[in-house]
Amino acid sequence: MVLFKRKPVQFLPVPEIRDENQDVWFIPQTGEIFLSYEDYLNRMDFYKQKRFICTITGHSGLTFFEALESELTGAAEVDQAFPEALKGPILRRVQFSTVSRIDTLVDQIYEEFKNDYYPGEAVTVLIVGDQRLQGVVRDKTRFGSKVLPDGTVVPPFSRYFVSLNDRPVEEAVVDDQHIFRDRKVFTKAVLRSFIKKTVTREAWNGAPWLVKHDVAEKYHISTRIPQHLRYDSKLLERKQLQMQKKASSQQSDTPQASSRPTSPTSFRLPELKPAPKSHKSKAQQSLQAHQQQQQQQQQHQQTVKGKHSTFGGHEPGSFLHLPLPGSVLSVSSMSLREPPPPLPVREPTPPPPPPKYPIEDLQLEPKPVVRPQLKYLCKDAPVDAATAEAKHPLSDKILMKSVGPLLETWDTLNVYCEIFKLDSFTFDDYVEALLVASAETPVQLFDEIHCAVLKILVQSEAEGGKVQIQLPELEDEEEDEDEDEDGEDETAAPTPEPEPRPLTRSTRGSLAKAEAERLAAEAAAAERERQMAEDAPKHRAEELVRGYDWIEHLKKRDFKDGGWEMIMVGLLHQLSKNDRLKASCEELLQQLVPTDVEPSQETVRMRYSQLDVNYRVQALQIICMLTVETKAIRGYMEDCSETMTAYRKEKIEWQRRRKQLIEDLKNLNDQRKILLPDNLPPSPPMEPARANGDVKMSDAEDLPAHTSDEVPDTDEDGPARKLRRAADRAAERKRKAEKEQQEKKEKAEAAKLPKQSKQFQRVLRDIQKKEEEIAECEREIAVIDNDLREADCPRTRVLGKDRFWNRYYWFERNGMPYGGLPDSSTASAGYANGCIWVQGPDELERVGYIDMEPQWQDEYKAKFGMTVPERKKMEEGPTGVFNANQWGYYDDPETLDELLKWLDPRGFNELKLRKELVSFRDKIVANMQNRKAYLSPPEDQDKEDKEKETNGGATAANHHTPPPPATTPPKRMTTRARGIATIARPPEPEPEPEPAKPTHYRCMNWENTMAIEEIGHLHSVEPPPARSRKMTKKKEAAMKEKEAEQEVVATRGKKGRQSAGGR
Repeated sequence: MVLFKRKPVQFLPVPEIRDENQDVWFIPQTGEIFLSYEDYLNRMDFYKQKRFICTITGHSGLTFFEALESELTGAAEVDQAFPEALKGPILRRVQFSTVSRIDTLVDQIYEEFKNDYYPGEAVTVLIVGDQRLQGVVRDKTRFGSKVLPDGTVVPPFSRYFVSLNDRPVEEAVVDDQHIFRDRKVFTKAVLRSFIKKTVTREAWNGAPWLVKHDVAEKYHISTRIPQHLRYDSKLLERKQLQMQKKASSQQSDTPQASSRPTSPTSFRLPELKPAPKSHKSKAQQSLQAHQQQQQQQQQHQQTVKGKHSTFGGHEPGSFLHLPLPGSVLSVSSMSLREPPPPLPVREPTPPPPPPKYPIEDLQLEPKPVVRPQLKYLCKDAPVDAATAEAKHPLSDKILMKSVGPLLETWDTLNVYCEIFKLDSFTFDDYVEALLVASAETPVQLFDEIHCAVLKILVQSEAEGGKVQIQLPELEDEEEDEDEDEDGEDETAAPTPEPEPRPLTRSTRGSLAKAEAERLAAEAAAAERERQMAEDAPKHRAEELVRGYDWIEHLKKRDFKDGGWEMIMVGLLHQLSKNDRLKASCEELLQQLVPTDVEPSQETVRMRYSQLDVNYRVQALQIICMLTVETKAIRGYMEDCSETMTAYRKEKIEWQRRRKQLIEDLKNLNDQRKILLPDNLPPSPPMEPARANGDVKMSDAEDLPAHTSDEVPDTDEDGPARKLRRAADRAAERKRKAEKEQQEKKEKAEAAKLPKQSKQFQRVLRDIQKKEEEIAECEREIAVIDNDLREADCPRTRVLGKDRFWNRYYWFERNGMPYGGLPDSSTASAGYANGCIWVQGPDELERVGYIDMEPQWQDEYKAKFGMTVPERKKMEEGPTGVFNANQWGYYDDPETLDELLKWLDPRGFNELKLRKELVSFRDKIVANMQNRKAYLSPPEDQDKEDKEKETNGGATAANHHTPPPPATTPPKRMTTRARGIATIARPPEPEPEPEPAKPTHYRCMNWENTMAIEEIGHLHSVEPPPARSRKMTKKKEAAMKEKEAEQEVVATRGKKGRQSAGGR
């Protein structure tokens, strides 16, 4: 039977069906019938869980149907493979066995039956001449052991009559030593599968193994369980043992238990106590004792009444179970007179065990700790308490609905920047470029992003010009013209005048009918007007793209002077025919080609330069989503997947090598410990202290006499150069003497140390070498892990979720280097995004865990004193996000540390989130600090530099430095280019007022160096025209001739100069 949690699956009973026409649902594999579809689905969901176990093979993690199929297949294989002659004897041996573990049972039976053979079993016999013959056991005779007169015991043995297959007339009689079976037929694995298939066991300790009823009937095996192996008998024995233990513990606790006399049979005798004094008379005492004895006899009769027959005696054939002497159940005449023992005091109920962490996050008790305050990149924050500190400086124009697409498009462009041929850029530069790009302020980053993405959608003419995405089909203009002509013809045809109706007398019914028709006509006219207003074009994109093929212009890379803006309009117009993208495309086209502006390429360029940042993000999101369908992106994903597979294999090899090196290092350390006692330095001898305390200064005596610091006397009138040289020589001699003294000390200390054995030194060298190799393996594994992280590009990895199901993202987590591409034009920034972004819960998570139904909220409030929304408001503080369209962020290390303190590792979600944050904390903090330095204004940096210079100057002033030289008059300066000598600087003219410079934004420092290096020009610039091969060859030949002439002229000049020099 299939197992679930190590227990057989119990099928549901067949329900009672009263109505034969009632619809029922049936599971053919189990034979279960259900009256409701909901019960049927619940049962099927239970069966489809991968938590079932196949009894035959032991495979786990299967669905019920997979496990059942595996059991049927395994049972058929076992029936076919296991010898038929062994089935009956083995099942008789297993029946009622109480071995608890099946492995032990298999081992026991295998040892018993591996050298025992039964009639009907195919065997191989070894006859005279070492000849092996195949046969079948026909009969078997078992001989018991025999004791010889000298006391030795002859072991039992068997004789087998074997019918030989190749010799039908002959039979062989062999003993145990000359018969054997095929080694593959009877193995422990096959025996285990056979026992699992044919035997069951109940789930209580000491339960016997029972052969299944159908198998037992087949092999005529008794299924009547002995009385001592039944569950009720085992339970009664346990109760008696518990009572005996309890009675013995009570007797041992009484202080007089050791002083009581015992009988010669080691049974404890009853304690004799003097009768208590009473004020009653002897007659009253005897009457009371007689009444107590009668009551006890009646109680005894009532207790045994159920075991006696109606005639007052025991049933014939039944056993009378008497209590053992000395047990609690034995009753004596002396013990009856004793007062009943006091009832045991019930012990207090132990407290429930503490929960095993981690558990569900919201099942932990609320804490008064508040999460650090979030910041927002939008002007419509989800909470009113968002202060100015909680808002981004560029958030005045961004809506919350655009934050998610902003992050999505930035991540896509940076992860696949090698496919787009774009330098990586920071998120702050990206946001600033979308905000400030205009006709007056051209930003290269803004143009390059659009052109690079558009080039992925359609190949160039040199590459074939194939469209890489699926586009909705546009209606044919010719069909529209034909329909218009047909409509004009129909309208041109004269309509026949209606015949005048005969005048009839008006009645109330006819007037009411006419009024209803009039109202219906007015309603129909109003509906037509409303429909015409809805169907009226809200933009002039169709008029603009009529006759303009945006795909052809994109093939030619016509991006200059509003070219890519026109291509964007044509793409959006065609995508608007898709129902899924219609609303967003129509909204963008209304902004780019409104009805009140004459459509043209220049108009579209100006409208796009003035477009709101939220619409720009919306347009970029649409075209970035289209790139996922292209072969370039999909091929890049496949290449990254293959690269990751190779990295994983390489990592496994390095890990295996590291494991082997660690084992070798462990062995070497063991050898070092063994050799260490023989190679330890001796302890220094204790020198006796001198009485006068004089200490010999060997260093001073060893110094030579000429190492004095004094400078030898010289002539004072001599030049100062001699004095300086003498001092240098003295200092040099002193340094040499100190060096020699140091070498002598080192040699003396080395001589004192014991000489270590060569084996010990070799072990030390091997240990150092192994440690270096292990460190190298760890470095390689770290490099491979980083490569795996960067190659993991198919999806953005989430750091984790908190207790309120908010998702936390660090976009440098995977798919890109931590600081962007190292050769990018803005690689000096040292970060890519530099923030931890927090997204609100998904709709299903919000409804299922936070905004729950009222009865669940009441249950949660009864347990914790507050509802989940109240707890969210208390623990998240004044800032938070409430759905998946809302985003907040953290951008400084202090709030990151506060967030780590707020997370509770006892919950499932926050344990994983905290682990990820801790593992990447150093990288996150470094990026946050680099971002802060990159975004700080230049004035702040100048102040910091000045402070550093001031501090440096103050520090330098403390040292004794010579004063600066006095200023000297300016010398004569010669200008070689003009040949004019000037004695003094001419008077400078008054500076003219400079014109106002245009504002320089930080995002303008970005330059697309990757495109320049790979394709020779920017994406937004027209490629240079291709040169003909003939002209190139002519120019190359002309250049070679010119270079040859220059070499000849240069050679002649050199020869002339050489000849002139010789002369």
